Amino acid sequence: MKNLEMDVCASNIIHPEAVNKAKESLPSDELIFNLADFFKTFGDSTRIKIICALMETELCVCDLANVINTSQSAVSHQLRVLRQSRLVKYRKDGKTVYYSLDDDHIKLLISQGLDHLLHK
Repeated sequence: MKNLEMDVCASNIIHPEAVNKAKESLPSDELIFNLADFFKTFGDSTRIKIICALMETELCVCDLANVINTSQSAVSHQLRVLRQSRLVKYRKDGKTVYYSLDDDHIKLLISQGLDHLLHK
């Protein structure tokens, strides 16, 4: 019960300068919606495993399935989601398709998330 009390404003006083500053800094509703969708992509442990594996090297679907111990079909499905969110990219070499992280921002996001969890 004590923690709930911290989340309620006891004095109920509005601080106009702080409120205005916060309102002015908010991104547009469309951008917030897109950002929420972007972060939803990270809400699946299989996708996180794929991203972590790709942080080390590019891999094909067969390799990824072996690394994360799941079916190629499951990996393909998750790669489709990751591609749609522009988190991974691919290149073809003959009949083989290799996947890698789309850019270094993805590695930074995951690394910072892990640091946050490990250094609490």
